[in-house]
Amino acid sequence: MTVIVWIVEGTWPACIDAVRAHAPEDTDVVLVHVTGSEAPSAAHGAYAGLLGRARPERDPGTAVEHLAAASAEHLLADAASRLGRPCTRSERTGRVEREVVAAAAGADLLVLARDGDRTRLGPRSLGPAGRFIVDHAPCPVLLVWPETAPGIDTIPAPPHR
Repeated sequence: MTVIVWIVEGTWPACIDAVRAHAPEDTDVVLVHVTGSEAPSAAHGAYAGLLGRARPERDPGTAVEHLAAASAEHLLADAASRLGRPCTRSERTGRVEREVVAAAAGADLLVLARDGDRTRLGPRSLGPAGRFIVDHAPCPVLLVWPETAPGIDTIPAPPHR
């Protein structure tokens, strides 16, 4: 059995705890972190457009790429430590939602946390990336709350007719 776990800052501990609670010990666990390409691209573009290309060593896009990689490495190390058993770490770059779906190809389970409005129950508890992943996942999905789930009294009232 292979379980893919989407590691995102702020919500990853709940995903790791779900794997520890629900996946057998002999499960192949793959921790996946995706760094979006938007920030480095914007920094590269701003530098090239505003300041020219005379000194590529001063391009802030490179520094942003290095910071993102270091942050991803740190998150994956923390997640692996919390998991407390062997796992594979995968760092990807690109469109986050598409990279997570691609990483889940061939997996038996994908674990992710809600990434939207977590103050109430309902579809808005999934942000755009989470919604895309849930809708397009090529395997079963375990969707967890990063903290205690809101009460059922937070469900919106039915529409008036």
